[in-house]
Amino acid sequence: MTNATGNLFADLPAARADEEFTELLSAPNVQIERIVSLGHASPPGFWYDQDWAEWVLLIAGEAELEFEGETAPRELKPGDHLHIPAHARHRVARTHGRQPTIWLAVHYR
Repeated sequence: MTNATGNLFADLPAARADEEFTELLSAPNVQIERIVSLGHASPPGFWYDQDWAEWVLLIAGEAELEFEGETAPRELKPGDHLHIPAHARHRVARTHGRQPTIWLAVHYR
């Protein structure tokens, strides 16, 4: 068995058109990834509707997530975490535009 090590703050991408997704661990029924956003938001009218649950931790930056049926976005600051059940329609309303927003996402079935 190999123990993989790394640093969530290493090799942060420069400004880019799309968010960057880096798989940190994948095993049956679970995937852990680092997501780096810089001023990103979901396209207008787009909603995530995932077949799996997700737990996210905001490591750095800031973000707002919108959930279908809620009247206001949920604001996230470093250290905030959130559980997103499977098929909970949601979207990224905004992320910080001048510094990277770093997420740790755990997807599971």
